[in-house]
Amino acid sequence: MSDKPPLPLAIARFIDALNMRFGQACAWLTVFLVLGTAIVVVLRYGFGIGATALQEAVLYAHALVFMGASAWTLQRNAHVRVDIFYQKFSPKRQALVDIGGTLLFLLPLCLFLGWSSWDYVANSWATHEASSESGGLHYVYLQKSIILVLVVSLVLQGISDLIKGIYLLAGRLPEPEVKHG
Repeated sequence: MSDKPPLPLAIARFIDALNMRFGQACAWLTVFLVLGTAIVVVLRYGFGIGATALQEAVLYAHALVFMGASAWTLQRNAHVRVDIFYQKFSPKRQALVDIGGTLLFLLPLCLFLGWSSWDYVANSWATHEASSESGGLHYVYLQKSIILVLVVSLVLQGISDLIKGIYLLAGRLPEPEVKHG
């Protein structure tokens, strides 16, 4: 008997690893957010110097922190959840709720967001949209692309969660420990 997991579980683990690494990288941008914001404030109020490019870079990083790490947050069950009932459910019942939420809410919302933002991002790329501010960054099209990064990473994480939920319901995965608090 092989120690290799079935292909769907291997895919789920690959997606989890990918989203975890990307989320962790995005989380490190918070250091830049703090330092960049502090520098902007000191330059502006201490020396009367505007740092438009740095200020915009902080905005880009801010978008990446929240949108880039969203799938990792979902993977870790760290998203906002009203779990008055959920926390008392068995792992299999929780898996059913998670599968339903993924199919009814997460995936349709992601598909709608991707569909409705595609032209917005594509038009920005077509013109290589740049900042309208003097001294601003010339990469607005990259910042707008973060929306699609959010969509792709959440869809992939949703697929991973579906695979793991189905395997859990089928009894082919051990039930996770119930964690409260």
